[in-house]
Amino acid sequence: MRIAMWSGPRNLSTAMMYAFGNRPDFAVWDEPFYAPYLAKTGFDHPLAAEIIAAHDIDPAKVAARCLDTIPDEKQHFYMKHMPHHMIDGFPIDWAKGCVNVHLIRHPARVIASYGAKRVNMTDDDIGFRQQVALFDQIGGLVIDSADIRQNPEMMLKRLCTAIGLAFDPAMLAWPPGPRADDGVWAAHWYNAVHQSTGFSGAEDALPVLAGRDLKLIENALPHYEKLARHRL
Repeated sequence: MRIAMWSGPRNLSTAMMYAFGNRPDFAVWDEPFYAPYLAKTGFDHPLAAEIIAAHDIDPAKVAARCLDTIPDEKQHFYMKHMPHHMIDGFPIDWAKGCVNVHLIRHPARVIASYGAKRVNMTDDDIGFRQQVALFDQIGGLVIDSADIRQNPEMMLKRLCTAIGLAFDPAMLAWPPGPRADDGVWAAHWYNAVHQSTGFSGAEDALPVLAGRDLKLIENALPHYEKLARHRL
C-alpha cells in the first residue's frame, strides 16, 4: 500500500508521519515535492538553499519515485505531501496509484501556528485552496487533526479500517528526537514534535486572530468547511 497524506503546514502532519513510520511495515518520505517547489518558485523559505541542495529538485523524478520500489524492502509506503507544493506543470497522475488521504485542521489554528514561525504568510502558504482543488481532482478520504488529538487510537483505527490496513498500536507512541527520514527543514519546523512521544491531547479554544490574519481565515474557512463535511 502507498499512502499519500495531503495536508497544509502546522497540521499534525509530522506526528502522523512518525506514527506510520513507527510501524515496522512502513517506509516514509517527508514532503518529496518541497525541494522541486522551492527550486521552481524561488520562494524565500527558511533553509531554502539547504533544502534545494540536499533533495532532488526534478518533479518528474520525484513523481517516479513515488511509485518506484518501496525503500528498505518495506511492505507499505507513507508519503507526507503538501497540496501547495504541486504547482502547475508538476505531475500528479502518480497519485492515482496511491491511497489518498487529506489531513485537515481548523485554519485559525494553522494560521496562529504558522504565523509564529513565518512572518510573511499568504493564502498560498497555508494551502487550503490548493487542498480543495486537489481533493476535487483526485478524491480520497478526509481526517481532521482535532479528531485525532481527541482520541488518537479510535481515529487511527478508523482510518486504518477505511483504507484496508490492520491497525498497529505502535502508531500511538514513538521515541523522542529527530528521524533519519526528516527533511532538512526539520531543523526549523520540527522542534515540538521532536520532543513528543505521541499525539498531544485535545486542543483548547480556537485562537483569536487579528489584523492580516482575519483576511486569511476568511479566505481559508470555506475550503476547510468543505473538506470537513467529508471527514471520517
